[in-house]
Amino acid sequence: MEKELLLCIVFLPFAGAFILPLLGLMSKPLRNYTALSFVLASTILSSLLIPDVIHGSTFTFAWQFPLGFNFVLQADMLAVFMAIVSSFIGCIIVLYSFGYISHYENQGEYYLMVVLFIGSMMGIVYSANLIFLYLFWEVTAIACWRLIGFYREREIVIRANKAFLVTVFGALVMLIGFIGIYAQTGSFDMDTIRVASKNNPISNTLVLLILFGIFSKSATLPLHTWLPDAGVAPSPVTALLHAAVLVKIGVYVYARLFIDTFTIDPVWQTIVPVIAAISALVAAGAAMIETDMKRIIAYSTVSQIGFIFLGFAINNEMCIMGAMLYILMHGLAKGGLFLCAGIIEQNTNVKDITKLGGLIKTMPITAITFLFCAFSVMGIPPFGGFFSKYMVIAGAINGGQSAIAFVFIVGAFLTIIYLFRLFTLIFMGEMKTADAKEGSPVMITSIVILAGLSVISGILIYYPSEFVRLAVNQMLGMVQ
Repeated sequence: MEKELLLCIVFLPFAGAFILPLLGLMSKPLRNYTALSFVLASTILSSLLIPDVIHGSTFTFAWQFPLGFNFVLQADMLAVFMAIVSSFIGCIIVLYSFGYISHYENQGEYYLMVVLFIGSMMGIVYSANLIFLYLFWEVTAIACWRLIGFYREREIVIRANKAFLVTVFGALVMLIGFIGIYAQTGSFDMDTIRVASKNNPISNTLVLLILFGIFSKSATLPLHTWLPDAGVAPSPVTALLHAAVLVKIGVYVYARLFIDTFTIDPVWQTIVPVIAAISALVAAGAAMIETDMKRIIAYSTVSQIGFIFLGFAINNEMCIMGAMLYILMHGLAKGGLFLCAGIIEQNTNVKDITKLGGLIKTMPITAITFLFCAFSVMGIPPFGGFFSKYMVIAGAINGGQSAIAFVFIVGAFLTIIYLFRLFTLIFMGEMKTADAKEGSPVMITSIVILAGLSVISGILIYYPSEFVRLAVNQMLGMVQ
């Protein structure tokens, strides 16, 4: 039964996406709710695997093909956690889209690409073969390209092309690394590679090639510039790219390959944190001086992704737990920030924060939810982001990386400064825009859900942290 569930989790959204434009010809509401149901199905079906994987079970579905191109789906705690987080936030974003996208053209393509995007993410999360992981990875790049270029204006299309070229080139470099893995281990299947590399660590050259692809997708310095430029996309798209799916693909694959599958040289436990620290600090500095609302939040994403890479790279239990919790907490809060920004942009036609102000008077719900989500990203207790940020930094100190931890503490303070600046210039002071109002009921509902969960996940931190602890133990081989 579990094996059939795996197929449904991946292929309901992946294949079902292509019927959405046809349904749109009959009924737009039918198309919209069908899109939501496909994504929601991945969340629910992944949740059904929790009772078994939480006790250490792993489920595998495999189709054998020649030359090592085996289609293998595998569910363990890491995969189930990532699938639930990304598909659930994807559900909220699709729900929000009902209000945001309702008056634009190209709606059929929009829903097709969003659902295909999330289905591809499910394929990446559950793939246990490097070639199929790469194929799903590239499908996300195609969907991302079309979504960023949604408005079709020349400058917007140029930025969409930039995102496509950077991520696809990075993926091709990563594919060369995967071919090298095959040459070294004789397989693309992760289970076989795990055994083969145990006494024969993966060469540093191959690690570097794979890291190039990971950093390009996760917008890590110096391959980060495409992500702020992607702010020209509709706000639910930027929320999808920055919070729920796209940039989290890289950190997930890092954890899957470099913690759970490969044995690598310990030197990478120093190199990757240094890269992550530079990326976090530079991006935070850029957010301090930027005036475009969505670009500030985008630079914040680049900075916060550095914290996740730090947690996974240090590779001790506390750091990895913090990194996994960071994926959840950042997804909820940053998704909320982008969706709030979408309401502001759509109702004021302004993205320059120096031309905004006083919106708390006419958009109080948006203001409060924005502040709650910002508190979580800042790491203010009792919001969920506090616990993940604390665990990553404390784990780095315990792992002997005090200097790197100090850089991230500075980055955390900068986060507080630029997000307070963002909130103050948008919502406080005198009104500078006319006719500003709250978004539609479905859009307000979406942001309230994300803001509420940012608080609840902190208050009830025991439950996600316990699941994450068991997942980390499984990854580190502490349970069978």
